[in-house]
Amino acid sequence: MKIPNLLTLARILLIPVFVLLYYLPQAWSPLAAAMVFGLAALTDWFDGYLARRLDQSTPFGAFLDPVADKLMVAVALVLLVETFDEPWITIPAMIIIGREIVISALREWMAEIGERASVAVSYIGKVKTTLQMIAILLLIAFTPYSTLSWIGVAALYGATLLTLWSMVQYLMAAWPLLREDI
Repeated sequence: MKIPNLLTLARILLIPVFVLLYYLPQAWSPLAAAMVFGLAALTDWFDGYLARRLDQSTPFGAFLDPVADKLMVAVALVLLVETFDEPWITIPAMIIIGREIVISALREWMAEIGERASVAVSYIGKVKTTLQMIAILLLIAFTPYSTLSWIGVAALYGATLLTLWSMVQYLMAAWPLLREDI
């Protein structure tokens, strides 16, 4: 087993730990859950870096890495929707999760027709992911409606705008091929 793939698997295994810490009725629980989420987010960056640096990219890693990312983010957003129970958190969470489903399906379809490179991860997607991770981290770590959680909300909205922007870019790149099948 290659190190990047082990890090990706570790990220998936951290999800139940994150959820358990999130729900523990302890004062330190939000900070501990945020630390686990932050660790998982770091493994996302680190596994990609190591895969390139050590020349350990594998088809298994290429499949599992985006799955791990989407699981981690979706679980965190669902927990935040429950915690805040407000439309101004639910709507961006729905947009982010919905976009991930659409783009995953688009990438799968593009790969089937041999055009996966047309919808490769863009710079905007990387910035979106970074802002999204920061937003989720702040919203988990700090009490709802505190100053730092409001910074998290602002970051969540920034990530949502980038989510929509990157989705439009991906769909525009794929549109000539999509149009052929309509």
